[in-house]
This record gives sequence, C-alpha cells and structure tokens, in this order.
Amino acid sequence: MSAKARKRGVERVFLQSPQPDAMRAFLGAVRRSRALHRGWVEPPDTPGAFREYLARRDSAQQWVIDRETGGLVGVINLNNVVLGNFHSAALGYYAFMEFAGRGLMKEGMLLVLQHAFFDLKLHRVEANIQPRNRASLALVRSCGFVKEGFSRKMLKVGGRWRDHERWALLSDEYGK
Repeated sequence: MSAKARKRGVERVFLQSPQPDAMRAFLGAVRRSRALHRGWVEPPDTPGAFREYLARRDSAQQWVIDRETGGLVGVINLNNVVLGNFHSAALGYYAFMEFAGRGLMKEGMLLVLQHAFFDLKLHRVEANIQPRNRASLALVRSCGFVKEGFSRKMLKVGGRWRDHERWALLSDEYGK
C-alpha cells in the first residue's frame, strides 16, 4: 500500500481482480444484496452472467476485499477507459449488504482513484448516479467528486430508463 493510501486511512480493505474460482461467493453476495441493489444496479446474478462479467475487456474491474474477514465488500469498475486527448473513465460500483454503510467502499474507491490518477494517468473520472441514490451520492461527495450535470433517461436499470446526475473528479482535485 502506498504512503498516500496509508495517510488517508485506507487500511481496512484491499483491491483484487475478479476471481473465477470465487463465483459461488460472488453470486451469494449478489443474492443476499438484492434489496440493496434493486432499482440501482444489476450485478451478474447467474453463472453465465458472471462468466460474461469476467470476460469483459472494456473495464478495469476491481473487487474491494475486507482485510479482516476476506469478505467481498463490493465491486468498483473503471469502465470505458479512453486515453489519447481524453484520458478519462466512467466509474461503476456497488457494495454488498454485509458491508454496506461501514465506510469500506470509500476506502476501496480511494484506492481505485489512486490507481486511475497515478498509475493510469487519467485526467478525469466520472460517476453517473440516480438522483435518489443517497448512499452513492454521499460516497462520491466524500471522495471529492463535483456535480456537473443531469442526464435524462441515461441508463436502463430494472427494465426502465433512469435519469442520472453526472459527477466528476479531476486528477488535480484528487486528494484536496
């Protein structure tokens, strides 16, 4: 862990690439978290969907793991990473019920942002969040994201097109 991460208090979690042999644990966490996720996100919930998730090449996928228990805290993906003049990515994430509300996703988010800005040298990371998703909005606010706009019917979740607020964090704002 870097000195910056330790300085921020990021000690309770670590990041791990998705593990094919953890399918049963992952699907169990998804099943137990259905009420938490309903209307906000649709994580892979079948063996086939899990295999498709593992095969994705359009995102840098990270699992947030609790250091103490080894439990799966949540998932954070850097999607649609574009370099060149853009140097940007879209953030997607969700927590699992057993660990929700304990600040562990924030620690995982800070680690992902550190990777995005220092390792990948991204200029901008964007998160699009449904306006009523208070927990998700609080998470990005606590990590320094700034609200930039509103996108009507941006993403289809649960069979419905849903509005989203657009939040972003720039590399020169990270950690301030």
